[in-house]
Amino acid sequence: MPKIRLNKLLAHAGLTSRRGGDRLILEGHVAVNGAVVRELGTLADPLTDVIAVDGQPLPSAEPKRYVVLHKPRGYVTTRHDPRGRPIVTDLVHGRGRVYPVGRLDADAEGVLLLTNDGELTHRLLHPRYALPRVYEADVAGRVTRADLPRWRAGVVLDDGPAKPIAVDVVGDGPSGARHRRGDVAETTRLRLTFTEGRKHEVKRYCDALGHRVLALRRVAFGPIELGDLPIGAVRDLVPREVSALRAAATSAGTARRQPAAPRRRRLGREMKHTTGDGQSS
Repeated sequence: MPKIRLNKLLAHAGLTSRRGGDRLILEGHVAVNGAVVRELGTLADPLTDVIAVDGQPLPSAEPKRYVVLHKPRGYVTTRHDPRGRPIVTDLVHGRGRVYPVGRLDADAEGVLLLTNDGELTHRLLHPRYALPRVYEADVAGRVTRADLPRWRAGVVLDDGPAKPIAVDVVGDGPSGARHRRGDVAETTRLRLTFTEGRKHEVKRYCDALGHRVLALRRVAFGPIELGDLPIGAVRDLVPREVSALRAAATSAGTARRQPAAPRRRRLGREMKHTTGDGQSS
């Protein structure tokens, strides 16, 4: 078998994107036949060379898998949690190793994609493609349609400007008694669409406008909608859904974008292991 670039092998194994693979190589995480490799462009034969990342053998190339989970509240989108909380991959059985695409707050529920396609994951999370994420948020207090111009105007958060590409009132939220904070007498359910996966963005946006989020659910991630998938259930994406995801990750500029915010963390960290406290939205 002809030799292949190391970053491509890492991506094919579902560990990261090619760019993420370059970072792993430069940072000294990758070894070939026991020797750490730091030179980009290094070639290796996956059939004869022993490739390891942080001392762990590179998994053999697996068929690409794409699944959607209705993440329950209380689960974190990480492979390991030092606080011992349940992790989303506990809910995905019989589908090999798949990893969350981005993050979702530990106390939020809704659409979460998982895949072993590192290259597609990288593209879906890249701000260039402005992939829409649609959320339903129950917020404390009353928000009317007359208030929507202010909600649509955007705010400045501590990490830069934020502005949803769509906001609407979809009804009254559940009674405050159904939320953990039983002191809330009136709630409103909003539907907000953002195109970034910034940390706690939806919650911080609503807080900035004077309404704390009591419950949060993501109902769509790009072309993939939650539909009637039960909480905690998982299903494989059908071919047309995978094609739609690929199209969304190759059509730059098709969505209206939020104002660019300073990228304090490298994009690749969205794909690395984070604790639930570092969840997005």
